[in-house]
Amino acid sequence: MIRVREAIVVEGKYDKIKLSSLVDGLILETHGFRIFKDPEQMALLRRMADTRGLLILTDSDGAGFVIRNYLSGAIDPKKIKHAYIPSVLGKEKRKEKPSKEGKLGVEGVPAHMILEALRKAGAHIEGEESKKELLPDPIQKSDLYEWGLSGREESRFLREKLLKRLQLPEYLSSNALLRVLNTVSSRREIPLLLEELQDATKEPYEGKETNEAGERL
Repeated sequence: MIRVREAIVVEGKYDKIKLSSLVDGLILETHGFRIFKDPEQMALLRRMADTRGLLILTDSDGAGFVIRNYLSGAIDPKKIKHAYIPSVLGKEKRKEKPSKEGKLGVEGVPAHMILEALRKAGAHIEGEESKKELLPDPIQKSDLYEWGLSGREESRFLREKLLKRLQLPEYLSSNALLRVLNTVSSRREIPLLLEELQDATKEPYEGKETNEAGERL
């Protein structure tokens, strides 16, 4: 079990039960979409953001991102860290059928994925140095454009490939992607990953017949 300084925000009670078995710290629920009409709970989240910081850990489906984005707009983003679990298809044991998108939520993914997500988000864990504090040269929006991850016709496709490679949810916009990449990677690593992805999608020419001009037939 790890001890985390930030207050961790999850969607529901089953997420909280799962996280309580892994983390010694304050875990708060949004009670799903009820947070939109719960001023008392929102006031508590703002208070915790001011005193110890928030770490948002929602499901990787569309609903989870709606809640995450709502909180990001209602609370000072400088006081929030974002932890993302990978998109994993499956069904929680307590449920009769999978969720609408067929993905496991926080309660269903393996424990090691949750702990890795917290570490990648830069959680202050007792006895460990925050990864987020080790990034000296943050990625900028101009880098995303230069790398083809935003502002171009193929950007969405390239983002999806990169997110899959990094085991991150596909719902991330270019703005959210910037925030996440500065949490889990670096300016030096991303171009190398993109180069690997491009090489992997190139059709090999070896063994293909060509004409006299060297063109493939």
